[in-house]
Amino acid sequence: MTLPASPRIDCHIHSIDPVRFPYAGDTPYRPSGQEIAPAAQLIRVFDAFDVRHALVVATNTGYGSDSRILLDTLRQGGGRFRGVAVVENDVDIKELERLKAAGVIGVAFNVPFHGAGYYLKAAPLLEKLVGLDLFLQIQVEQDQLLDLLPLIERSNVRLMFDHCGRPSVAHGLQGKAFQALLAIGRERDAHIKVSGYYKFSQQPHPYEDTWPFIAALVDAFTLDRCVWGSDYPFLRASERLDYGPLLAVLTKLFPVASDQHRLLWRTPARLLGFDETADKTT
Repeated sequence: MTLPASPRIDCHIHSIDPVRFPYAGDTPYRPSGQEIAPAAQLIRVFDAFDVRHALVVATNTGYGSDSRILLDTLRQGGGRFRGVAVVENDVDIKELERLKAAGVIGVAFNVPFHGAGYYLKAAPLLEKLVGLDLFLQIQVEQDQLLDLLPLIERSNVRLMFDHCGRPSVAHGLQGKAFQALLAIGRERDAHIKVSGYYKFSQQPHPYEDTWPFIAALVDAFTLDRCVWGSDYPFLRASERLDYGPLLAVLTKLFPVASDQHRLLWRTPARLLGFDETADKTT
């Protein structure tokens, strides 16, 4: 197994620790087994794979808008992590300021979890994000992006899209939602996570049916606005997944070492506010 160039930054991970941070009583899903990943475990995995920094994404599953585990993970990282929070649509600006001061750099919309209708009146929240220079991280699947377009087209909020937009492989590259995503990549200051292949692939590892979509996204967004994320510890995965094999897929998608460095270090370091000049000796 060949791994891509290091050092690396992982732009999509989750901290799950039901012992120290019990799940909300009304959560529809309770992660267990290999889905559990306290901060100390995250750090051990990243040390093993030369992952210097990571973006910790809060989960609707288990915790919802309770940010305690997110903030605790950022604290344990000692500056190694940045965070994306889940908040209520009517969150107070003071709460957003508190989260930002703790290392949160964005807010997540999880449309597969809540449905598009949940967010359609969230324009005031987007304006708060603009004022605080926080980005909006959007996870959609299939054609859900089309329902959000009126909302995001009216706002200047910086955009980040999860997991390649989770397009429909069956609809192909010409699917309306995927074409809308490509247009955003060409026209706006938006970033895309080249990640989550297993969430929309219809094939086993290395998910070759997703590769044309990834190539189209890189063409539209360019590697200056593409980052990678593992999605560790792989909540609700339909099969066992491991960090190394997912990381190794990148050597097939991006065989040139300089492209790997842009994807895994230079672009995410700039986006997350880390030192872009770090190298293997640091």
